[in-house]
Amino acid sequence: MKTLLSAIILLFSTQQFFAQKTENEIISRKNLTIIRTNSVPKIDGILDDEAWQNAPIAQDFIERNPNNGIPEPADFKTIVKVLYDDTGIYFAAKMFDPNPENIKKQLSERDFTANADIFGITINGYNDHQQSVLFMIQASGVQADAKIMTNANDDFTWNAVWNSAVKINEDGWTVEAKIPFSELRFPKKDVQQWGVNFTRIIAKTNQNLTWNHVDNKKATYLMYDGVLDGIEHIKPPVRLSFTPYVSSYLNHFDGKNTSSFNGGMDLKYGINDAFTLDMTLIPDFGQTSFDPAVLNLTPFEQQYSEQRSFFMEGTELFNKGGLFYSRRIGGFPSKYPETEDDEKVTEYPAKVKLFNAFKISGRTNKGLGIGFFNGITEKMEAKILNEATGETRNEVVEPWSNYNVLVLDQRFNGNSSVTLVNTNAMREGNFRDANATGLLWDLNNKKNTYNYFGSLKGSWVMDNGTKFGSRGQAGFAKTSGKNRFNLNGVYATKNWDINDLGFSTTTNFANYNGWYGYRILQPTEKFNNIYLNFNLNYFHRLEPFLYTNFVFNQNTQFTDKNYRSFGGGIETTPFGENDIYEPRVNGRFLKVPAYFDSWIWVESDSRKKLQFNVSLDYYAYDEKGRNKVMPQLYLRYRFSDRLNAIWRFNTTLSNNEIGFAGKDDENIYMGKRQRNTYENSLTSQYTFNDKMSLSLAFRHYFSDVTYDGFSTLNQDGTLSDTTLFNKNLNGTYNSWNLDLRYSWWFAPGSQLTLMYQNAVMNYLEVSRMRFNDNFSTLFNEPMANNFSLKLTYYIDYNQAKKWVK
Repeated sequence: MKTLLSAIILLFSTQQFFAQKTENEIISRKNLTIIRTNSVPKIDGILDDEAWQNAPIAQDFIERNPNNGIPEPADFKTIVKVLYDDTGIYFAAKMFDPNPENIKKQLSERDFTANADIFGITINGYNDHQQSVLFMIQASGVQADAKIMTNANDDFTWNAVWNSAVKINEDGWTVEAKIPFSELRFPKKDVQQWGVNFTRIIAKTNQNLTWNHVDNKKATYLMYDGVLDGIEHIKPPVRLSFTPYVSSYLNHFDGKNTSSFNGGMDLKYGINDAFTLDMTLIPDFGQTSFDPAVLNLTPFEQQYSEQRSFFMEGTELFNKGGLFYSRRIGGFPSKYPETEDDEKVTEYPAKVKLFNAFKISGRTNKGLGIGFFNGITEKMEAKILNEATGETRNEVVEPWSNYNVLVLDQRFNGNSSVTLVNTNAMREGNFRDANATGLLWDLNNKKNTYNYFGSLKGSWVMDNGTKFGSRGQAGFAKTSGKNRFNLNGVYATKNWDINDLGFSTTTNFANYNGWYGYRILQPTEKFNNIYLNFNLNYFHRLEPFLYTNFVFNQNTQFTDKNYRSFGGGIETTPFGENDIYEPRVNGRFLKVPAYFDSWIWVESDSRKKLQFNVSLDYYAYDEKGRNKVMPQLYLRYRFSDRLNAIWRFNTTLSNNEIGFAGKDDENIYMGKRQRNTYENSLTSQYTFNDKMSLSLAFRHYFSDVTYDGFSTLNQDGTLSDTTLFNKNLNGTYNSWNLDLRYSWWFAPGSQLTLMYQNAVMNYLEVSRMRFNDNFSTLFNEPMANNFSLKLTYYIDYNQAKKWVK
């Protein structure tokens, strides 16, 4: 699933701090009482069905952006009608527009937003202002859906199965939609009361309108929904669906062809009105897109985003606290084989196979959210050849392993929550096991103006003994008005380690942060929005105590009346840094000179056919000849409502940086290096209709490193020239990837995907190669060419019963 574009950010702004309505603060809520229908409307976008004639109406929308709080323009009136029956809830919306020929209706793939008008529905079946489901229909007919929450942990990977249709006519455009009750969560009651809101985005004017007024002074979109009454004595159908799949792969690499054929199934079952079981049986993740690999010279591993749909969808509870990094499951094996002098590894598994996985999640009527995830991975072995005798042996590099996550999230007082998270990794045999537990709190005052937040977490690693570490945070923030601030502190002990099922890097530190932000709440004569932010950060090592860094940061962003955005800022470390991680040895540190960083960026109006973003970032160090320059360019062009292309070019030119080079029993060696990195990427999509698209993703990454000399690291963090270390560490790294993908949603919830992937990479112990020589060498490497076809078909149990009859 994909991240929705800037229209969604504009629509919900859920990255702001979160607060909800309490009994002591009354927020105006519109009420809509709907009626049951016995005449089911045809979902075709034409509002001539008899059922709509007497349907209740929601109207009188209020502008949210850019002019918060004013009535909708008379020429852009919006009318919504709602009905229900025992199977689901029906919506009909009429969006008036004086110039319907100019309604934006660019096509995109499902769950992407484009340059198109949008009608959105948010439904909260528990009417608690905490979590809603979002259904969006664009004027092109393209659907998008998501779970949106108050804590910025929104799940745009969530996919529902629902029907909608649109029509553009002589006075605007219309929408019809049916959302089955099986896609909603609500308590088991005879009489329902839901939170609901409707949103309209007018792309050509960048206006955002809502039925129930959303005040931008504080809190989030979810706080300001209206009330939906009238749903009574419904009998929701059994929530059970199956999504079987078949897939086929043909791979060509280094002159060899391989093929495979797979089959499996995903299952979704509504245990009761609140809880859902998701299970994947014999999973197949072969069609995931490439990872953006880089030449990593840092002390930490590179983190990649999740691309497997099962681990992306419906994980909002499991992601709380940052203890769960799903890429650990089915990632690299735990260890590399130990070999004798006459042995070599001839086969080593690139990834661990996932055997099966399931998750149960939901929330009770009293606000207790419960999530449980379990995954099992298979035993993986490496093959080792004895070159002297010709004998081979196998060694287990990853045993049968079990991973699970348990989350308990209690909401109370309408706007606060306390969460307990536990993750556990258990491996067969003498491999290491691990556990991590976190307690989180998020408390808001009655007026929703101040927020108190924090966490306390512990990690236990069992590997020839038990290693315990902890991490904690506490903070206080003002979350309303023009002037806002945040004060918080974070610490992590030396043994903090959640990397068996989570992702952590820095340890043995404390950080104290102060943030102040100013924003305008209404447009001015020249600007639609203005944001000014100031940050202070102080870092020190925990044991033994050592000052590590003091950072001041200021950044500014403006958007003018023509929706052009400008920004920039500065950052400085006036006292320099004692880097406790670059030496790769506990207790040692590297002195890094002070720097002054400044940046500027400009972004054009996204409504135009051609959109660009240009930025320049420059670091100047308090050391002769040391600097870093990072220019970036983004270009997007819409050739038509069907075809668009995006080109990104990112560059980093780093001069005289100092980095770890190696160590022996006596010394740590640092190297002075010149590093040039260039990244080119091109994405393009041709959308045939609202169900079918062809997309291209290409990326070439190049990084060149040249060392100019080596030093030994002294105990006080300074450097001394040395002749003891003189290895060739110069290098050139290339990563080339191309994905060509055809997607067809041929039925609700059912998809056919055809994919071609081309990839090659190399690392050469030489630098500063000529352009032609670099590419010639790269394309002489064995290149992977993969073709795959995957078909998934959604089967609803209630429909399947009719087939049998």
